[in-house]
Amino acid sequence: QLTLVESGGGLVQAGGSLRLSCTASGIFSSYNMGWFRQAPGKERDFVAAIKWRGAPDYYADTVKGRFTISRDNAKNTGYLQMNLLKPEDTAVYYCAAVRDPANLRNAMSYDYWGQGTQVTVSS
Repeated sequence: QLTLVESGGGLVQAGGSLRLSCTASGIFSSYNMGWFRQAPGKERDFVAAIKWRGAPDYYADTVKGRFTISRDNAKNTGYLQMNLLKPEDTAVYYCAAVRDPANLRNAMSYDYWGQGTQVTVSS
């Protein structure tokens, strides 16, 4: 069993940065981790993922070069560093975890989810 709690969301101006954290209870180091986001009226979209050992990592084209996913297994915590934020990045951001690394870009692959944290980017 794994429980995930996100933090670090908030309101930021376009061009700014935020760092999201995902703190896990349980054996976090055994799980691959992903970040997804969901804007009002839209589906939950893949943002980034990272395998249990810290590499490799994967990104959606919309965030590549601006966002960085990382993890510290000793702290049971994953991170999403978001730079050069745009208004279209506004969404609720969720972290998720799964043992099977087969399809980390698909939300349906994940077994555990956090409650989400709101990120709002003003223009």
